[in-house]
Amino acid sequence: RGTSNHSEVTDFILVGFRVHPELYILLFLLFLLVYAMILLGNVGMMTVIMTDPRLNTPMYFFLGNLSFIDLFYSSVIAPKAMINFWSESKSISFAGCVTQFFLFAIFMVAEGFLLAAMAYDRFIAICNPLLYSVQMSTRLCIQLVAGSYFCGCISSVLLTSVTFTLSFCASRAIDHFYCDYRPLQRISCSDLYFHKMVSFFLCSIIILPTIIVIIVSYMYIVSTVLKIKSTEGRKKAFSTCSSHLGVVSVLYGAIIFMYVIPDRFPELSKVTSLCYTLVTPMLNPLIYSLRNKDVKEALRKILGEKIFLFNSFLT
Repeated sequence: RGTSNHSEVTDFILVGFRVHPELYILLFLLFLLVYAMILLGNVGMMTVIMTDPRLNTPMYFFLGNLSFIDLFYSSVIAPKAMINFWSESKSISFAGCVTQFFLFAIFMVAEGFLLAAMAYDRFIAICNPLLYSVQMSTRLCIQLVAGSYFCGCISSVLLTSVTFTLSFCASRAIDHFYCDYRPLQRISCSDLYFHKMVSFFLCSIIILPTIIVIIVSYMYIVSTVLKIKSTEGRKKAFSTCSSHLGVVSVLYGAIIFMYVIPDRFPELSKVTSLCYTLVTPMLNPLIYSLRNKDVKEALRKILGEKIFLFNSFLT
């Protein structure tokens, strides 16, 4: 059912995971559990940050936006994937594929820039603590977050425009569980040179600068922390950065494997993509809350108030 031009394509088929049909129920339950944890964790994190005045700081402002991004880009992927576990056709409309691709690209790029902003925030907090409140002003924080979303929008518009002007005449079957640019390349019969050049350019101006900011920030952080004489001071300084560094390592490791290393193992790519589409959004609230005393205290306060109100209602 090939076509000669992309304009004739009305839908695609999301092949998903190549497993026995009997395992679809297990995969559905696994996706449902993970997505429920994503919703609970990220909505909970945003609620705690917005309701507790003690968390009205740049670090938690960035964390709140990170939860917002994680919540939305996982919501772009997970519901459709779960529906397809029960669907025989596993189809997605052309417009639906474009929308999914566009929104996912926005939030993924925005998260990369936001993680770089968070690294810069930790650099100022540890290396220049006396100037922290001056340098990390409310205006600068808003500009950094707005800039992250803006870069996400521009990158997504360019990549989506280039990708969906390709001719999809080889097949309608996308060998993935969501619309991603590498699986779309495989089913295109167009000359991919220009498309690959644009993709390489976007990766260069997105991944490299953010990684450089993160690496340089942590080089200064490590250098400063090693100069701290007290063991307790070093432990406290490292604990504020270890959560962020862990998230960065998982996210960028998976993205580099997916988009920089040659695409030779499609099934392995699907598993790897789970790291940044579902696993990272699920783990972020857990990592930042379990290792953060302020968040745990704010959460205890909110839960205590809810329990008190519930007991008062019962009595």
